[in-house]
Amino acid sequence: MAKTKTPAARAAELREEIGRHARLYYVEDRPELTDAAYDSLLRELISLEEAHPEIVTPDSPTQRVGGTPVGELPNVRHEIPLLSLENAYAPEELKAWADRVVNRLGRTPAFVCELKIDGLSVSLVYENGALVRAATRGDGTTGEDVTPNVRTIHAVPLDLKTSEKGKGGAAAGAAARGVPSKVKIPAVLEVRGEVYFPKKSFAALNAKREEAGEPLFANPRNAAAGSLRLLDARITASRRLSAFLYSIARWDGPDEPQRQSQSLFTLEELSFPVNPHRIVVSDLDGIFGFLDEWKTKRHDLPFETDGVVVKVDTLADQRRLGQTAKFPRWAIAYKYPPEEATTVVTDIVVQVGRTGVLTPVAEFTPVLLAGTVVKRATLHNHEDLARKDVRVGDTVAVEKGGDVIPKVTRVILEKRPKSARPYAMPARCPACDEKVVRQEGEVAVRCVNPACPAQLAERLRHFVSRRAMDVEGLGDERVEQLLEAGLLQDVASLYALTGDQLAPLERWGEKSAANVIAEIEESRGAGLARLLFGLGIRQVGEKTAKLLARRFLSMEALETAGEDALTSVSEIGPETARGILEWFAQGPNRSLLAKLRQAGVRMTESPAASGAGGSLSGGVYVLTGTLARRSRDEAMAAIESAGGKVSGSVSKKTTAVIAGEEPGSKLDKAKSLGVAVWTEDDLDRALGAPS
Repeated sequence: MAKTKTPAARAAELREEIGRHARLYYVEDRPELTDAAYDSLLRELISLEEAHPEIVTPDSPTQRVGGTPVGELPNVRHEIPLLSLENAYAPEELKAWADRVVNRLGRTPAFVCELKIDGLSVSLVYENGALVRAATRGDGTTGEDVTPNVRTIHAVPLDLKTSEKGKGGAAAGAAARGVPSKVKIPAVLEVRGEVYFPKKSFAALNAKREEAGEPLFANPRNAAAGSLRLLDARITASRRLSAFLYSIARWDGPDEPQRQSQSLFTLEELSFPVNPHRIVVSDLDGIFGFLDEWKTKRHDLPFETDGVVVKVDTLADQRRLGQTAKFPRWAIAYKYPPEEATTVVTDIVVQVGRTGVLTPVAEFTPVLLAGTVVKRATLHNHEDLARKDVRVGDTVAVEKGGDVIPKVTRVILEKRPKSARPYAMPARCPACDEKVVRQEGEVAVRCVNPACPAQLAERLRHFVSRRAMDVEGLGDERVEQLLEAGLLQDVASLYALTGDQLAPLERWGEKSAANVIAEIEESRGAGLARLLFGLGIRQVGEKTAKLLARRFLSMEALETAGEDALTSVSEIGPETARGILEWFAQGPNRSLLAKLRQAGVRMTESPAASGAGGSLSGGVYVLTGTLARRSRDEAMAAIESAGGKVSGSVSKKTTAVIAGEEPGSKLDKAKSLGVAVWTEDDLDRALGAPS
C-alpha cells in the first residue's frame, strides 16, 4: 500500500509541477496542459497552503498574486549603472557607429542583433538562485524597487532551475555554443531585461477599461510602465505582463559567459525568457540583413518592437570599448522609421503651459498608427502651424517620432476642402481671456497673467513633481481635483491644506489624506535647489537651480543679486540671468515667496552642500575621456561637492584637465596652454580619498 504523502511533501511536489508547466507555457512556448488542468493543480496547492499556512514558501506560485499595497516604492541604487542606449534612426547613423567600433578595436568584431522590446527596463538580482530584488532603471543609477510586482509576472522565474531545453540532444547544442550542458547557478546573478505588455493582454485591458468608462492607455509601453509601478501588486498580477531578459550584469560563480550570444543561451538554460529572434553576424551587411528581415515581420509578433539592438558580441571587446557618461559604446538601438497614416483634422485647440506658452494641438479622426490609436498631435508653436498651414478639415499625414510621439508631417493639399480657412492663434488666452504677447526674439506666444488657471495647474504639477519638491500622492488628477474644489490658489496654498479638507473628497479617505499631508510637511525642508527648480523660473532647469543654490546659499541673496553676480556663476549666461531678474521683479512672484516663507518652506542651502571651502574650492576643472571608477556625472558631483567648478571648455583659467581613457581634443588644448593634466588617481588625492 502506497504511503500517503504529508501536506508539505505534496505541496512541494505541486510547486515543482506547476513551476515546470509555467516554464513550458510562459518561457518555452510549448504547453503540455490545458488551462483547466493547470488551474486544477494551482487550486489544489492553494487549498493545501490555506489549510497548512506553515508550509507556504516564498517561491510558491501562490505568492505571485501580490500582498497588501505598499505606501510607496522605495529607491534602489544599482551597483552597476543601468545605462540607456544610443539611438540610430538612419542607416548612415548605424554605419557611423559601426565604423567607430572598428576604429577603436582595430578590427571588425562579431555583432549580436536582437529585437528591441518596447517595454520598461528592469534589473533582477538572484542570490543562490532565488529572486531577491527587482528594480526599474530610474535614472540609471537609482531605480525603484518593484520586487512584489515583478514576482507576479509568470515569465520571470522566482527560483532558478536548468531549463528542459538543456536536456537530451539540446544539451550538446548548448555545449557547442559555449554553454555547459548543466549550468551551475551562481551565488549572485544580476540580469537585465524588459517587462512588456503582450498585445492580447493590452487589448483586453483597454477593452475592460472602455467598458468601465475609464480612460484608455495610449500604448503598451506606457501601460507596462504604469502597471509595474503600481503600489498594489495584486492589480499588477491581473494585467498579465510578460518579460524578456537580454543581458547579465553580475555573475558571481564559475562558467561566467564571455560573449553576449553565450549569455543569451545561458539565460535560456537557467529558464529565463529570452527573445528567440536574434542572430550573430560578422559585419555590417549582416546587420542590415537582419534589419530588413524584421522591418515588416515585426508587426506579426505578439509583442511590440520598434527596432533592433546591435551589440558587440565579445564581452572583452565591450569592456575595451567602454562607455560615455550616458551610453555604452559597444551597443546601439536602431529605430525603424516611423509609420505614417492619413486622417482628417476635426479641430485645432490651444493648450497653455506652466510658463504661459500657448501650444496649438491638432485633433483629428482617430487613426491606427504603429499599433496604437492616436487622436491628436501637437503643432509645437504658431510658426510650425503657419509653416505647415494645417487647417480644420485638412487631410494630413501623421507619423510617430520613434514610434512614440504623434506628429503632423504634412498637409495633403489636393484633398483640402474649399471651406478650409487658415488658423490664427488667439489674441487672448483661452484659459483666462487675458491678452497674449510675443516677446522680441521669441517664437512662443505667451499668456503673462500670473493668475491664469491653466498656468496654475501646470505650475502645481511641476512644483510637486519628484525632481522638484517631491510630494508623493499628488498626481495630475488629484491636482485638478483640488483646484476644482477651490482648495489651491497657488503653490504656497499647498502648505495650508489639512487632512480634514482632503479626507471627504472622492477617492481620498483619512489614510490617503494623512499620507499627502505628511508628504507636504516633509517638502518644507527640500532646500533651495529643489525650490528654485519647482518655482518654474524661465531658463532655470534642475542643473541651473543647483548651481544657483550652491553659489548664493539663500533666496534672499539670490533676490538681491545683479546680472553681473548671476553671470559669474558657471554656465549661466545673460539670457538666463535676465530671466531670473525678470521673475524676481514681478510683484506676484515676490508675494508668493513671502507666503512660502511664512509657511516655513526652507529657502537656504547648507554650506556643506555648496562645497564652499572644500579641497577644490576656487578651481575650474574639465573632464575628458572615460574614467575608470566614476561616470561623468559622478565625477562632476565629487568636484562640485569639494568646491570646484566643472567647465565644458579648456582655457588659461582652467585649474586642471582630468583625463580618462580615450581623451578628446581637450587634452591637446590643455597641453598647448600648459594646463595641468590629472589622472583619476590625481583627482582622488585632491579630493582627499585614501590611496
